[in-house]
Amino acid sequence: MVAFDELFDPAFLSALSRWSLGARRVAGGGRHGGRLSRDLGAGIEFKDYRPYSAGDDLRAIDWNLYRRLGKVFVRLFEEEQDLPIYLLPDVSGSMFLQTPAGPPGVIAALRCTLAFATVGLNHHDSAGLFTFADRLEVIFKPKSGHTQIMTFARRLARLAEPAAGNNRTRLVASLHRLASMNLRRGLLVVISDFFDPGGVEALREALRPIRHRLLIVQLVRPSDAEPTLEGDVRLTDCESGEAADLTITAPVLARYRTAYAKFNADLADLARRRQAHLLKIDVEGDLVAQLSGLFEDGGFRI
Repeated sequence: MVAFDELFDPAFLSALSRWSLGARRVAGGGRHGGRLSRDLGAGIEFKDYRPYSAGDDLRAIDWNLYRRLGKVFVRLFEEEQDLPIYLLPDVSGSMFLQTPAGPPGVIAALRCTLAFATVGLNHHDSAGLFTFADRLEVIFKPKSGHTQIMTFARRLARLAEPAAGNNRTRLVASLHRLASMNLRRGLLVVISDFFDPGGVEALREALRPIRHRLLIVQLVRPSDAEPTLEGDVRLTDCESGEAADLTITAPVLARYRTAYAKFNADLADLARRRQAHLLKIDVEGDLVAQLSGLFEDGGFRI
């Protein structure tokens, strides 16, 4: 059992207060927040005029313009609303794989999730939690308010242990379900090793109907690129339980490196075509230092 204070230590939580998310206009129809939206209404920044229509708020009429032109116009202002942040951490079996070199990937996944939630909640945005493994689980839809941070952290801490019967990576199927939920457009943060059986091309197709801005957080460890195996080994899939007996030779390792390099290139190409940001996180490294690179100069802009 991973202790709450071990997962989210005070130094980690303190670092989050220095970071922020920068966004262009957010989609309308949300809660009051700190970002300009595409809606026009009772905001504070003047945008335009339009002719008065029956039922308009009389307080919005520009009487100075009426005295000059003899026509009734209402002032339109840009509304400030929240940015909904949809957080999708991977909690499949591969996230709980323990290695001698470092902690399981789920620790970095959950800490990254809390980092983005905290940054959003500290700046009047809303954050929702959706986990995936065999299926998409809606933990809670976006909530706003600084007081939600600890509630969010406690719920994440419960995910630090694997759930029985929910082991395989089915990101593609989970994204199909997410697309069907008709969520208000926002920022979708997917945190995973992206080892879905369907491959990157299936992931590309699953993302096609999703209109959210996308941030891809790829969890890696040095042994992914440079495995230290040699000789005769039995490899067991940590999710399916399937085993394969192999003899690791130099040509086999070369083929593996080629395949892994292509996987990374395909994921980078997906991010580029989606105009998404791809962030690689070494699960064995200092998470605060790696996230600081994303939030440098106080803000990550999407």
